[in-house]
Amino acid sequence: MNVDRQRLGELAARPNRKNGRFHNRRRLPHHGLREFLRWQWDSPGMPPPRRFPLHKPDPAVLDKPGPAPRLTWIGHASCLFQYRGWNLLTDPVLSQRCSPVSFLGPKRGTPPALTVDQLPAIHRVLISHNHYDHLDRETVRALHGRFGAGLCWYLPLGLGDWFRRLGIHNVVERDWWQSDEQHQPETFCVPAQHFSGRRAGDGNRSLWCGWRVQFPDFSLYFAGDTGYAPIFEEMAEVFGPVDLALIPIGAYEPRWFMWPMHVSPEEAVQMHRALRARQSVAIHWGTFSLTDEALDEPPRRLQQALASRKIPSSRFRVPTHGEMLTLETAE
Repeated sequence: MNVDRQRLGELAARPNRKNGRFHNRRRLPHHGLREFLRWQWDSPGMPPPRRFPLHKPDPAVLDKPGPAPRLTWIGHASCLFQYRGWNLLTDPVLSQRCSPVSFLGPKRGTPPALTVDQLPAIHRVLISHNHYDHLDRETVRALHGRFGAGLCWYLPLGLGDWFRRLGIHNVVERDWWQSDEQHQPETFCVPAQHFSGRRAGDGNRSLWCGWRVQFPDFSLYFAGDTGYAPIFEEMAEVFGPVDLALIPIGAYEPRWFMWPMHVSPEEAVQMHRALRARQSVAIHWGTFSLTDEALDEPPRRLQQALASRKIPSSRFRVPTHGEMLTLETAE
């Protein structure tokens, strides 16, 4: 791994917070209550929850990973990545709803492929930001209840207090372009174009991010939630190509409202290319009904975008819920 540490330091020195609130690298249109109400007025209505085919991984197989990197899509942005004795989770949300309450809000149509009790021993959890479809209190409590203080949580800046209030203290909080150099594999907090907030008045008080994990012979990038921005080319400049990129492809309509915060399938292909990803896997679709597009539309548009760029579909795979993918290391 040849990280451009000088460039990394230059990027890390750029301020991204003003008056106690974080901000994106580029100025974006402000979408407040007025724009939200316009979307709701014009919307044809979000599609109802839909159940997709679900593969239930065998916990015994998960407990004995092979020598190659392996990824299991649990649903939405929740993935299990296994390699070199490490088991990592991304944005685990295993509840029925992504909401502050259990009886209202977006309901999942397809159950999570794994429960907390079915997971192998988890060593790290990567959290991208605090929206309810990416940070779920009940799932966090259940994971902490099972794995305790041995489980380390990687968080963007400003989220540590939320975890400490739950009694969770084994956390690593980082700003964009910072890493945890003392512990291997080295894990870098990288920018995303998005926003944060869980209640009125706390907008952008905590950071949003992606994560890049560097093993000696393999690299993993988890995008979390993001709109398209030049940050992906910068990541390629700093880190070089990435072996596996987990890229969102859903929650993008209507475009006039969603473009600053969620990539479309076409932009997901641009991300794949900008990151110089050797392999990409589509996430963040087909689980919760969050926006106006049909739940099965993102994979179709992704395949069309790949074909138009003459990129083989094997380079940007769309797993079924619960599918376990074995990945190639760089030659």
